[in-house]
Parts: sequence; structure tokens; C-alpha cells
Amino acid sequence: MKRDIRYIEHLQEQGAVLTEEQAIRFYIIQRIFEQQDYMYQNKTHSVPNRIVSFSQPYLRPIVRGKAKTPTEFGAKVDISQAAGFLRIERLSFEAFNESVDLIPAVERYKERTGHYPERVLVDQIYRTRENRAFCKKHTIRLSGPKLGRPKKDQTVDKQVESQDNRDRIQIEREFSLAKRCHGLGLIRTRLATTTLTSIALSIVSLNLSKIQRDFLCAIFREVFLAPIELFYQSEASSFEKLSFVQ
Repeated sequence: MKRDIRYIEHLQEQGAVLTEEQAIRFYIIQRIFEQQDYMYQNKTHSVPNRIVSFSQPYLRPIVRGKAKTPTEFGAKVDISQAAGFLRIERLSFEAFNESVDLIPAVERYKERTGHYPERVLVDQIYRTRENRAFCKKHTIRLSGPKLGRPKKDQTVDKQVESQDNRDRIQIEREFSLAKRCHGLGLIRTRLATTTLTSIALSIVSLNLSKIQRDFLCAIFREVFLAPIELFYQSEASSFEKLSFVQ
């Protein structure tokens, strides 16, 4: 590869001009060679901004630590949920620490609604000291145990803690639903822009399905459940009148 790169550079010095597509591919080839040569010379298996796909050079290896797939390739998305609707807080092909997105997400929630949320349900990675201090300052209940050893006289509301854990699982269900029914688990686009657009459209589709579901449930209650409730209420009142006469 080093020899072929030298040949192309020599031809360019003699006046050869590459097309735009050829120039982009040649740049990617040079970057891949530099990264592979760096890892070989330094006897390492990692390099900053490592290119793992020739046709999709924007992809990066993201270590997830899962048993089945310890390393994944694709976009990483950080999503929040409020009132049943999902919102993309950050979307990037680079690996990032999502814990730093909590404070900006809460501030954006305040800009939309005019007040801070009553509680924030998060995973362990979000429960940093900075995030805990921010939530404490604005009287926001952060789900999960407190830092340090529990005090002897500390009382924990098991019911509230259990309810927070059940509500937090809802975001995991939304991820699963988006992958199974809204195309998030089958992104087949090749360009970076179209890939990010497909992910965003999956989230939009999931929110639209919630609107449709709520609308149909409201119609079902008005058309079917309301007459049934009215019928039982009338029957109960008739029974009370009959019992009074007897």
C-alpha cells in the first residue's frame, strides 16, 4: 500500500488530476494506512478517530461491554423522555460520555415548560457528583441510591424507589419498540447525513405512534366505555331506588 500511494503521488506531481470521488477515496486510503502503520509501529490496537470502514469512514468503534457484542459500530444516540414523548439530546458517530448531557437536557426542559422537572429517572452512569449537586440545588429528585454508605437512621421509601425503577424501564421499552417496529434496528443507509436522518425519523415515527395511540384510546373510551359506565350507573341507581321502596 505504501508503494501504491507513492506511485499515485508521483503521478500527481507529473500533472495527473484525480476526480473528486477519487480524491476522497485516496485521502481515506492514506488515513487508513497512517493509522494501521501507527498501530503496528507502536504495538497497540487503538488509535484516535480510527477508520473501520472504507465505504463509511465516519463510523467509529464504540466499546459497549456487552457479552454478545462488546464493540458496536454506528451512531450513538442519547434520548430523553418527557410526558411519553422522546427527544434526541445528542446524536453522534463518536463515542461520548452521556452523563454530561443530563444538565443541558434538564435546562432545555425548563426552557420548554417554564419549570424544572419534579424527578429525573436515570441509569447509574448519570448519577455523578455534578449531576447530583445540580438536582439537589433545583430540588429535583434523582432516582437511585445516594453516594456513600447509608446512614443508620436513614429511611428509604421503598414504594417510591420501586415506582421510579418501573417508570425508568419505560425508556428501555421505547428503544426496543423503535428497533422492532420503527426501523431503528435496521439502518441500511450509507451516507452519514442519511443515517442520522433515518435515526431521527425513527424517533419521530415512534412519537407519532404515541399520538395515534392516545387519540384512538380517547375515541374508544368515548364510544364504548362511556355508554357502559353510564349503563352501570343507571342500573346501580335503579337498584338503590328499588331497595329503598322495599
